[in-house]
Amino acid sequence: QVQLVESGGGYVQPGGSLGLSCAASGFTFSSYIMNWYRQAPGAELELVAAIGPDGFTTNYAHSVQGRFTVSRDNANNMVYLQMNRLKFEDTAVYYCNKGVDWGQGTQVTVSS
Repeated sequence: QVQLVESGGGYVQPGGSLGLSCAASGFTFSSYIMNWYRQAPGAELELVAAIGPDGFTTNYAHSVQGRFTVSRDNANNMVYLQMNRLKFEDTAVYYCNKGVDWGQGTQVTVSS
């Protein structure tokens, strides 16, 4: 079955960087758009970044444009989210997503 397993969350100070990883299995990874979502406390789920099957097409939420970079490694069924210049408002649980399939999420906390 489809499995998406995120890792890399944690605590970081404002202005810092953090990288998230998502290990995918159970499907033909290179055929699918992969997404990163996040949900802050009391807020709705937000699409943060998406990457096309070939890795060349990417889209970002306006709130993270220029600070976050999504990438993928089709040879190893991995998708990444590099987060730079983090802000307090980036604090959220971050989820790896493919269509109806979700990872368990990883907490990112930006705090001084």
